[in-house]
Amino acid sequence: MTTRREYIKTVVAAGFAITASLSAASFAVADEMATIKDAGVMRIAMSGAYPPFNFVNDSNEVVGFDPAIGAEIGKRMGIEVEIVTTAWDGIIGGLLANKYDAIVGSMSITTEREEVVDFVGPYYTTKRAIFAKPGGLTSATELADAKVGLTLGETHEAWAREQGYDVRTYKGLPELLLELENGRVDVIVNDSIAAILAMKETGQDYVMITDLETEEFGAGIAIRKGNPELAAAMQTALDAMMADGTYVEIANKWVGGDIR
Repeated sequence: MTTRREYIKTVVAAGFAITASLSAASFAVADEMATIKDAGVMRIAMSGAYPPFNFVNDSNEVVGFDPAIGAEIGKRMGIEVEIVTTAWDGIIGGLLANKYDAIVGSMSITTEREEVVDFVGPYYTTKRAIFAKPGGLTSATELADAKVGLTLGETHEAWAREQGYDVRTYKGLPELLLELENGRVDVIVNDSIAAILAMKETGQDYVMITDLETEEFGAGIAIRKGNPELAAAMQTALDAMMADGTYVEIANKWVGGDIR
């Protein structure tokens, strides 16, 4: 059975193949921070498929809580922010390959990920949750015989595989919700806040299975290892926006309340 540690290492293996080594990717701490400042632009990555945290609107713009947080951090650092959308299952590999400077995409902070990236934050907290259609499954004990839908590359997928569940993977939350609504999966597993808000927006009926034992976890901003100056600058900006009320304004707009 594949362990969570083995799974996360598999997800980021492509990044290691592209980069010669982690030390090469993070050469000269001051240089990376200086390069971003000199360019005046920080490239941040997300899936673009995780409403209301990050998604593509009708004007083909990537919007949501994550882009707003990233843009505000950039503003306080005196730089512009450019958003890059990419498939979630390869997003850490892309960071290690220098395709962007940070991941601001609702990435949960785990010990496995901390082995290969550094985190700023957390900038919000949430929990793992399981959702079914009304009249469907009602208990986590029924999952052994269920078709379980998850986003490819998320920590929830690793967890579900460790449980031995019948896993079906998809590109993002909108696709997950559609599969649940159409009955192609019996349940979906996702961060609770994102799923509840997304289903409220679409008017989709759901039942949250309440007997799942889970703990809160933090979502952080991932950067390449060995860049303490960049991490400190981003953390200072994040702390300041939390202290002066800007964070709550952003949270109220996109997720309906403070989620720290």
